[in-house]
Amino acid sequence: MRLVAPSTQWQSAFLEMARECQSAGELRYALALGDFDAYLRRIETLRRGDHLPEGYVPGTEFWLEDDRMIVGCVRLRLGLTPDLENEGGHVGYDVRPSARRRGYGTALLRLALVEARALGIERVCVTCDDDNLGSIKAIERNGGVFAGSGVSKKTGKTVRRYWIE
Repeated sequence: MRLVAPSTQWQSAFLEMARECQSAGELRYALALGDFDAYLRRIETLRRGDHLPEGYVPGTEFWLEDDRMIVGCVRLRLGLTPDLENEGGHVGYDVRPSARRRGYGTALLRLALVEARALGIERVCVTCDDDNLGSIKAIERNGGVFAGSGVSKKTGKTVRRYWIE
């Protein structure tokens, strides 16, 4: 199990995960399904920090590969806005539906923390919905210390905020 850089080398495996997510009602990868090259360009634009939309910060993305299958995705944000500190944090990650509850989220976050430190982020903010027990466990298993909760401006749900030193 390892993090890989997004590339056309992993296109087929990534799109398989994207289709599975879409079938489960998760639309995060719609751009990749419609135009994979545009999705890769978007990742590169975010990495460079060029012409970012309002509220965005530079960041990078990695995919979790296990036995030639992409089982998850992590996005590392290189900075925080006040909104990101309350919801989003430095790290956003997800695991494909068929691979959930098998420890991939914990492993994905652990590997992302190594990358975050390599990028100079020593104190990492991670947030999750209050009802996402899998993410709560993954964050706490990786040393997350609960720092409070708030209400999502997007969903109205309660969001938990953690810091990992």
